[in-house]
Amino acid sequence: MSESFIPETNPDLSEILADLQSLKDKVADLEEKLKLVSDIDRYSQLQQLLKTGNFQEADQETTRVILDAVNRSRDNLTPDDMKKLPCNILQVIDRLWRDYSGARFGFSIQLRLYYEVGGSIDTLRSQNMDVLGKYGDRVGWRKEGQWQGGNYHTFDFTLSAPEGCFPAIWWKSPYGFKMATFCFMRLIECELVQ
Repeated sequence: MSESFIPETNPDLSEILADLQSLKDKVADLEEKLKLVSDIDRYSQLQQLLKTGNFQEADQETTRVILDAVNRSRDNLTPDDMKKLPCNILQVIDRLWRDYSGARFGFSIQLRLYYEVGGSIDTLRSQNMDVLGKYGDRVGWRKEGQWQGGNYHTFDFTLSAPEGCFPAIWWKSPYGFKMATFCFMRLIECELVQ
C-alpha cells in the first residue's frame, strides 16, 4: 500500500503539447471568424450604398468607417491619427469604391492621379501647394483656383463626376493641407498604388 497511485494511461509531454497547439489553432480560427463577422458588419452599409450608386451617402459612410477605426470624431481627427489608420481598412474601402465605380473612384485612383500631376513623396514631405492645387483641379475639388469644400452639396454624385473625386469628404479637415499630405503618405505606406 505504500505505492503511489499511477494511472495506467499517462500522456507524455508531446501529446499534451500537441493538444495545446490544437486548442491554440482552434482559438485562432474562431478569432479570425469573429474578425470576418466584424468586417462584414463594418463594410456592409458602405457596400450597399456603393452597389446602388448612392455615392454621396457612400462618401459619408466612408468617413464614418475611418473615424470609427481610429475612435475619433470629425472634429478631433489629427494627422497623427492618420498614421495609425489600419491599412486593411483603407484597402477594403478602396476595393469597394473601385469595384462599384468601374475603377473611377477610390484611394488608389486618387493616389495615381496625384502622381500624374507631378506628386511624389518629396512633394508630400514639403507640402507642395502647387501640386496639391493641380491635384484639386484634376479631381474637381478646385475650380478657377478656389477649393470647393464648402460647395460639397453641389458635387456631381454620379459616375459622370471627375475621375478620382471620391471618396471626398473625409479629406476635409481643420488641419487643411497638412491632413491631405498625411492622408496621401498613409495611402503610400499602405501600398495603395495601382
